[in-house]
Amino acid sequence: MDAIAPALERDAAMTRACARLRAWIEAEGFRGWDPYDGLNSPVLKAATLGLKWPRIAAIQAMKRSPVNLRPFLLVRKGYNPKGLGLFLWGYAKLFAASDGRDDAARDRAFELLGLLESCRAETAHGKGWGYNFDWQSRAFYVPKGTPTIVNSSFIGHALLDAFAHIGDERFLALALPIRDFILSDLHRTPAENDSFCFAYTPLDRTIVHNANLLGASLLIRLERHDPSAQGREAALGALAYSIARQREDGSWWYADTDYQRWIDSFHTGFNLQAIRWFVEAGEAEAHRAAYAKGVRFYAESFFEPDGTAKYYHDRAAPEDIHSYAQALVFFAGEGEAYRPLVDRVARTMLARFQDRRGFFYFQRRKGRPIRIPHIRWAQAWAFHALTEHGLQYGRRTTSGSEHQPDITLAGKALGSQPKASES
Repeated sequence: MDAIAPALERDAAMTRACARLRAWIEAEGFRGWDPYDGLNSPVLKAATLGLKWPRIAAIQAMKRSPVNLRPFLLVRKGYNPKGLGLFLWGYAKLFAASDGRDDAARDRAFELLGLLESCRAETAHGKGWGYNFDWQSRAFYVPKGTPTIVNSSFIGHALLDAFAHIGDERFLALALPIRDFILSDLHRTPAENDSFCFAYTPLDRTIVHNANLLGASLLIRLERHDPSAQGREAALGALAYSIARQREDGSWWYADTDYQRWIDSFHTGFNLQAIRWFVEAGEAEAHRAAYAKGVRFYAESFFEPDGTAKYYHDRAAPEDIHSYAQALVFFAGEGEAYRPLVDRVARTMLARFQDRRGFFYFQRRKGRPIRIPHIRWAQAWAFHALTEHGLQYGRRTTSGSEHQPDITLAGKALGSQPKASES
């Protein structure tokens, strides 16, 4: 009993944090602002004259400001499709963690399903989701509503898990047309041995590894529900492309273009999460060593002893809620060997990022929080992380296996455990 008490206490803190956040997002009706919604301001949009660099300047100024200028610049709160998908995912997990007793969570999941249906974009061949704002990067410009492989894939994964946890066919039905969007509406950059990389949107030809892997992983998960030779072949080809470009230390550049060669925390986590879905589907036996090397790099490169989640592999700043949230989502699924790391990151995230009113901050810069309660970037990701933590560790505690060591997916490849410095 003495050994179990600390685990129960730390898990109770996470449960309380999740309940406070849940109350806040429900009071907001799932609407909010986003770090990248600057062009939703009619004032700023007009001032950019539709030009690339003024658009980037407007978006970055709004993103980096510690003061929320949106109300003054007429940016309204709205539904962010990716945020809706993450909230849906969280409520489905709450329902599963309650063993089907949390009827309010199930009802919220159906409410979010309806909102996702209402903001889905029709494409030439399928259906997908974009953002509720125009956005401009150095690589390309994407008008509001343009479906992206990242948004559509995250929402697809959420829908598949909601189907698994709740059992209603409507979740699966909304996920299936995403396959046609990925297979037929996105450019492919060809490479060796029939491998290729999916583009980010129907409008570009960029090579971004997390986007490519997320789309491929959704295709492989859809195979279980609606087998398709074309879907499986494409999934494995896209997986092979990014696996072949893993660096010697286990990392990936964010993208293959020269000006996008950085290595950050949460996109590393997205890459590995996507590969783990292949592993779980039995479709990545040849890549287990690469997966294990990536997991080791992630665990050893992005986290300080006090639980600080670094943004980049070589520097911590800025502290960002995404870095904490994706770490919890990923490592909670890697077994008890990573529980000490999860606990450190979770404690630090709650202490530094959750406001007394329940919501989570966007970033901390030079030790000072940017308190703007961005709905997708902060609240949806924190909710996804807290509910994943509750689902994973709640299951182990109730099954009596809380303190039994697991063989992690990464450990299966090399028979390894995290270094002592990670525990």
